[in-house]
Amino acid sequence: MENVKFIEGMAKRQSDVMAHESNKLKDYLLLIKPSLSIMVVFSSVISYLLAPAVIAYDWEMIALLFIAGMLVTGSANAINQVVEKDTDALMKRTASRPVAAGRMSVLEGWIFSIICGVAGAVILGVYYNWLSAGLAVLSLFLYAFIYTPLKKVSAIAVLVGAFPGAMPCLIGWAAGEGSLTSGGWVLFGIQFLWQFPHFWAIAWVAHNDYSNAGFKLLPGEKGPTRITALQTVIYSLMLFPVCALPYFMGMSGLVSLVIVTLTNGFLLVQCIRLYKELSVKAARRVMFSSYLHLPVVLLALLGSKIV
Repeated sequence: MENVKFIEGMAKRQSDVMAHESNKLKDYLLLIKPSLSIMVVFSSVISYLLAPAVIAYDWEMIALLFIAGMLVTGSANAINQVVEKDTDALMKRTASRPVAAGRMSVLEGWIFSIICGVAGAVILGVYYNWLSAGLAVLSLFLYAFIYTPLKKVSAIAVLVGAFPGAMPCLIGWAAGEGSLTSGGWVLFGIQFLWQFPHFWAIAWVAHNDYSNAGFKLLPGEKGPTRITALQTVIYSLMLFPVCALPYFMGMSGLVSLVIVTLTNGFLLVQCIRLYKELSVKAARRVMFSSYLHLPVVLLALLGSKIV
């Protein structure tokens, strides 16, 4: 009987350990925001593949770039959660994050962030070049230590945050090309402009949460207004000439130009609808349209190179 109880006790302890390890892994995944990180790294990998020097696709190198990007981006996201733990605790959609909820200490969050950031930068430097590694570190610094605290100061944070937000394109291009030539800057420009309708749509939808936490992310001080909607229209219009540059620079073909233009048009229509309706529903349409826009544009450009 005692042996049975001993075995049951051991099994329970093992089960508790496994549950703890599983929960810890989930918390680390929450810390790096995998869905957001994958989207960011996607633009870096496509930019790498678009670099003229990358002729044959080496899947090992592509995988390493993806891993390095996830590590650096995950580090930036983790620092963001450590710095904003008190703010996250005030918002319903972020209150369950590991540091905000108290399941992970601030020290553990910092250690995890530093390890990920250093590992990602080293992979970029060793396997690609130190230019891409330096750009990754700069992007991490701007996002975590400039953009993040600025969100409570002024809506200018969105403009500042658009720079590290677009740098994955430069990182990928530099990793493949070894230098920052015009093609990389065009990709940077596309992702830079894209962020404004994308982010303002998110800020519109989550305005109450953001306001309660003290974030100042919309252009007008009165919250979601026609001014914000108008600016989404303006930036979506600006995407047309910038997205057409790859065609005129010989980076893409006519089919790609048509796809990109139609995609821009779809985003513009949603922004105009937001301007007319001024509703959360319309803002949500802009948000989901922007999620569709960037991968379609980048894949259309890549398709031209492959064909």
